[in-house]
Amino acid sequence: QVQLVDSGGGLVQAGGSLRLSCAASGRTFSSYAMGWFRQAPGKEREFLVAISWSGNRTFYIDSVKGRFTISRDNAKNTAYLQMNSLKPEDTAIYYCAAGHGLFEGDLPDYWGQGTQVTVSS
Repeated sequence: QVQLVDSGGGLVQAGGSLRLSCAASGRTFSSYAMGWFRQAPGKEREFLVAISWSGNRTFYIDSVKGRFTISRDNAKNTAYLQMNSLKPEDTAIYYCAAGHGLFEGDLPDYWGQGTQVTVSS
């Protein structure tokens, strides 16, 4: 019903910025909350941020609060993660996700394929 393709990762220096995009196909994109997760080598997947279907509710974990911003443009079927002041510890594969219960801790219903973010020091 919903397919997600995330992109925008790359190699940046510490302190730099990247904007990740998550392009959705299907006709029910606006029905889902969107979120971003990341997984670093040797570590478990980590939930980062979420945004409600309307965009009026967001959540950020403390380690990215003030640096990362999630947004969505339902008219373009796209969600974004703006990442500023990147740190080497942000290095990971980043995955976008969609689901109806992300704010409640439910597992996402759909996942992107992942995009690599590498922050050098």
